[in-house]
Amino acid sequence: MKQSKLQERFEELASILKAEMNPQGFWTGELSSSALAVAVAIAALHFHDRNAHNEQIKKGLEWLQNHINDDGGFGDTSDSPANVSTSLLVYAALNLYREDTKVKNLQNRLSNWLRQKGIDVNSPQVAEYILNHYKKDYTFSVPILTMCGLCNVPGEEAFKYIPQLPFELSLLPRKFYRILKLSVVSYAIPALIAVGIVVFKKKKSSFFWRLIRKKSIRPSLALLQRLMPSGGGFLEAIPLTAFVNLSLTNAGFKDSEVVKKGIAFLLKSQREDGGWAIDIDLSTWVTTLSVKSLGSKIDTVLSQNQQDIISKHLLFIQNKELHKFNGSPPGGWGWTNFPGSVPDGDDTPGAILALLKLKPEYVRDSVVSGCKWLLKLQNSDGGFPTFSKGWGKLPFDQSCTDLTGHGLLAISAVLETYGSELDSQTTKLFRKSFLQALSFLRKKQRKNGSWLPLWFGNQQVNNHSNPVYGTGKILIYLHDTIQHKWINESTKLKLQQLIENGERYLTSVQNKDGSWGGDKSVVGSIEETSIAVSALSDVISNKNVIDAGLSWLDDYFMKHGLKPVPIGLYFASLWYSEKMYPLTFYLEAIVRKLETNH
Repeated sequence: MKQSKLQERFEELASILKAEMNPQGFWTGELSSSALAVAVAIAALHFHDRNAHNEQIKKGLEWLQNHINDDGGFGDTSDSPANVSTSLLVYAALNLYREDTKVKNLQNRLSNWLRQKGIDVNSPQVAEYILNHYKKDYTFSVPILTMCGLCNVPGEEAFKYIPQLPFELSLLPRKFYRILKLSVVSYAIPALIAVGIVVFKKKKSSFFWRLIRKKSIRPSLALLQRLMPSGGGFLEAIPLTAFVNLSLTNAGFKDSEVVKKGIAFLLKSQREDGGWAIDIDLSTWVTTLSVKSLGSKIDTVLSQNQQDIISKHLLFIQNKELHKFNGSPPGGWGWTNFPGSVPDGDDTPGAILALLKLKPEYVRDSVVSGCKWLLKLQNSDGGFPTFSKGWGKLPFDQSCTDLTGHGLLAISAVLETYGSELDSQTTKLFRKSFLQALSFLRKKQRKNGSWLPLWFGNQQVNNHSNPVYGTGKILIYLHDTIQHKWINESTKLKLQQLIENGERYLTSVQNKDGSWGGDKSVVGSIEETSIAVSALSDVISNKNVIDAGLSWLDDYFMKHGLKPVPIGLYFASLWYSEKMYPLTFYLEAIVRKLETNH
């Protein structure tokens, strides 16, 4: 594409980006609505008080009727293929209202789809399939089966087949959690408690465990209340909060403070069309992506006052005390400004890098604190996990490559910006962490040069992985890192080798039409193509590859606009799309191409 055409597209996308800014001066974005979230929210409201919540339940049922897939099943988003987990939860929610003819007809369609998948909703096959699908990870399987059982699916003996979650273990000191190797991931303690309690109440067990667990209920509920944020939503997540509420209500704790606040959260988070998203928003994440997308051209788009407002917002929402949900120390950032957010290993480097771009002369203490938080999160293998150090039993708690690449860049950028101002001990610790992260990335780069991310995928790729996203993102981080002057030549050679291997992979999987999908021969998307273009734009030898990608993006944009696709995996399990992804990724690709000027 000609320089003038790129400049024209930049100005157009930058104008859209500014228009998306909320009245408070940062970005909120918009997550796709989720059939799973709708189903679980409907059930939670029904069990709490179906008459009082009749209007909200009715709107939710209408949303489901309007968003069933053509094949009769439900996917995580309206653009996702149907899957058994979401379809079963919708079937269970509909079972509460099957006296309504429209609901019964919808449920029959869904039943036929499940039958085609070999699942008889009136038999123990329900539990057998779900437990086999999620294996030893009970984070989703037990809540899914619990809701099904409470909705009388498959029948009165449903709880016979549901594993007991050891909610009593939540009462042990937090430092023991990682040693216990719990069967749920680190962020699912509220579900461990609430679902565990209702399963205990509904399921037969030995005298010893009944005695232990009966005595554990009240202190577990007290712990659950301490974990609950002021807004009522655990992790600001609709499914998690709804699972907790429907479990406690059926366990006899409808009048608890947790249920009262949780129901209020569900009511206020329902959308006008009756749907629910999986979470309130990803405002921190999309705000830092927006800042990043503007690159060196940020001053031509955002006034100094606008940049100051964003900086103040990010500084304000940095976690400044021991987090009551998971004991995270001060210094990190979560994915949203709402109180249920928990500091994590991707939003923290994102906020650090955004602040360095916006206000490097005034944010040193905050970003250094953020880097020290990252060091405390880093695992012994050199990689960065998402929430908690050292858990590792389940994949979603382990170190992951895209977060490690992001953390590596953030630490390097702080050393580059404030190297002469840091004390020798801090500098030594940061450099050691950087080298450990680099070693992790070298070990995890696959033979074909790619890396696999954890929190993003592609619905059309085997195992739903997305090596294009993972490789593209890490290459972007490494390209930015290798520019830093503090890094010695030996380390730069290691970085360059990783970059060259990754570039070979990306160029080898470009589609003939110039686009990229999640892997070789996968239909292209604006998100994945933009990331690949950004990752390759620094190298002159990639000119033809980049030009083909930019031409495809231009054509796609003219025909379809900025329609998002489901590439996000919320809590590494639920597909979602985000309105800001195609905009910020495409804008960054344009800016990086303009910056290279070749």
